[in-house]
Amino acid sequence: MKKTLSFWFLILTCLMASAQKKLITLEDIWVKNTFKQDFVSGFRSMKDGLHYTEINANRTLVKMRFSDAGLADSILSFRGLQYEGKELAIDDYQFSPDETKVLLLTESENIYRRSVLNKVYVYDLQTKTISRIHDKKILHASFSPQGDKLAYVLDNNLYYCDLGTMEHTAITDDGDFNHLNGNCDWVYEEEFEFTKAFEWSPEGDFIAYYSFDQTLVPEYSFAVYDKLYPTEYKYKYPKAGEKNSDVGIKMYFLKKGRTRTCDLGEEKDIYIPRIKMNPFDNSLIIFRMNRLQNHLELLRADEKGNTEVVFEEKSDTYVEINDNWHFFKSKNGLVYTSEKSGFTHIHVFDLDQKTDKQLTNGSWEVTEIHGVDESRGLVWYMSAESSPMERQLFTVSLDGSTKKCLTPERGWHSIQFGEGYSYYLDRYSTTQQVPVYTLYGPNQTGRLLKDNHALKEKMEEYTIAPLELITVPSATGEDLNAWIIKPADFNPSKKYPLFMFQYSGPGSQQVTNQFSGRDFWWYQLLAQKGYIIVCVDGTGTGYRGAAFKKKTYLQLGKYESDDQIAVARYFAKQTYIDSTRIGIWGWSYGGYMSSICLLKGADVFKMAIAVAPVTNWRYYDNIYTERYMRTPQENAQGYDDNSPVNMVTRLKGKYLLVHGTADDNVHYQNAIEMQKALIQANKDFDSEAYPNKNHGISGGVTRLHLYRRMTAFVLENL
Repeated sequence: MKKTLSFWFLILTCLMASAQKKLITLEDIWVKNTFKQDFVSGFRSMKDGLHYTEINANRTLVKMRFSDAGLADSILSFRGLQYEGKELAIDDYQFSPDETKVLLLTESENIYRRSVLNKVYVYDLQTKTISRIHDKKILHASFSPQGDKLAYVLDNNLYYCDLGTMEHTAITDDGDFNHLNGNCDWVYEEEFEFTKAFEWSPEGDFIAYYSFDQTLVPEYSFAVYDKLYPTEYKYKYPKAGEKNSDVGIKMYFLKKGRTRTCDLGEEKDIYIPRIKMNPFDNSLIIFRMNRLQNHLELLRADEKGNTEVVFEEKSDTYVEINDNWHFFKSKNGLVYTSEKSGFTHIHVFDLDQKTDKQLTNGSWEVTEIHGVDESRGLVWYMSAESSPMERQLFTVSLDGSTKKCLTPERGWHSIQFGEGYSYYLDRYSTTQQVPVYTLYGPNQTGRLLKDNHALKEKMEEYTIAPLELITVPSATGEDLNAWIIKPADFNPSKKYPLFMFQYSGPGSQQVTNQFSGRDFWWYQLLAQKGYIIVCVDGTGTGYRGAAFKKKTYLQLGKYESDDQIAVARYFAKQTYIDSTRIGIWGWSYGGYMSSICLLKGADVFKMAIAVAPVTNWRYYDNIYTERYMRTPQENAQGYDDNSPVNMVTRLKGKYLLVHGTADDNVHYQNAIEMQKALIQANKDFDSEAYPNKNHGISGGVTRLHLYRRMTAFVLENL
């Protein structure tokens, strides 16, 4: 058929439009924030469940209606808010339980990952007065359930302040560098994922708190290059097999000013990963775990500190610690999750009858409990039932008879609830769908809040290659979940270099059906330069059942690296992959893995980048490491056989080792020991040290520099 002139003009126009699309730069990602996502940070639900609070553009704390997002009231203007003539810059706020007072946090100063110091003020909404809690920065300021008192930590001692009289009472007085009260030591904060180490009783009559004696815990130090003579930073860090803090749990009764020490048993080398309050009888529940972390017990403490075991769970490997524990107000029982059936599911346990009922079943995982609605007899939870790579919101009745999916759309739903479970915010996305925020109310009516249309329009200006979800075979032939990004102009008859990314840590997940973040844009940059990028969740990763996750027990690094090497070999056989140009990279556990893969898989990997890697598990903290490996004294072979430090003679490819010198988590020692071993083996390598940077290696233009360094290394060596 004869083509018309207008037809060829249309084709030419389309080609020109395609050719004019922009290329992504590192500055787009790390300086200009070109692909920023619009988001709803969530909401602070009020007690009635019908309203929420937010800080508006005029820096006013306002009360908003869930039903139509309309303004219900202006609560407090932060603009010009002063104390003793000084204007306050509010970083965060928190209402008292009765919503008559507002806790104001200012001058935030991070200590570690979760601990933050603040100057703290309380504004009384009834008297319109503001009070400063202390002239120093304090930790963990927390209202009592009645809202008349505020507990906090200062200089490792626990205090409370009567907000009526502003009188301060010291609960402890022995706090110092080695003795912590009401605040976690480093390893608890990092690995048990909490830092406020005290809780008010439901009736406000006592405060239960942790005491840490870390006198015998080995000390770690590193130089901070900030002066003519660098500063030495010291803190307690128990490495694998080393001494832990002696942990105690105490109860302070406010009226009598009396402290009781709880009986934790004869064995002292234990962990207390949680304490919770049982609202049914105003009692303290203490979670006691042995050092091997395979036996969890719940202890009920009475007013004298006597304890009894009311619940226990054992495992041949380890018991997971999480916050999916919800105690009933109306009866003496609790809802929790356990993987003792082989997959993580919801259980109800009666503390009086000692009966356990499993509410959900199947070869899939419950990933989070959002809450228990006792009035309606429902548990609200997130599930990977449709796929390990997806999340949907469900309810299940407390008798297990009825289960319902509330967000059936395939993809990834992230949920935040208001009080009473009448309203919830759903952040929904897929690999191809930018995040959309919808507020759902009674009868499941939804109201769109944000749809990221600006990001969609910005993406139209650039050549964006789709991220595809696929499966690839493991070392044993089992299907592994993966994603792949190919160049937008991919031609199956051409040969492309392959660049692999992974994290691979126990229970982790990188392959999900949701819209990706900043590294996605870096992969797009590499795809524009002709690279194929692949990510695979191998053996040991999460949401595929306990057997798949716990296969790596006592041998961290072995099966994970076997899988990544097998995946590389699988792709090397594909006609569109240049088998002589395959590389891998990762950060933290992923850096550990990329190091092993380059050494064990020297015949398949041409290069690797390891950012902040563990290079020998003997150098890492004991709670994390021993959970999966036991101690070096018990499992020396497991530690040594899977350490990159002990594999350096196998190095053939190009290796870039990156680390922050002030990394309090994975110490710079890991990089130094790896470098020492490589030099002793007479192996060439590249390295980059980031002065005074922690595990995140960020701040200022640091990330731009890091990704420019890594990009150059990929281009030069792959």
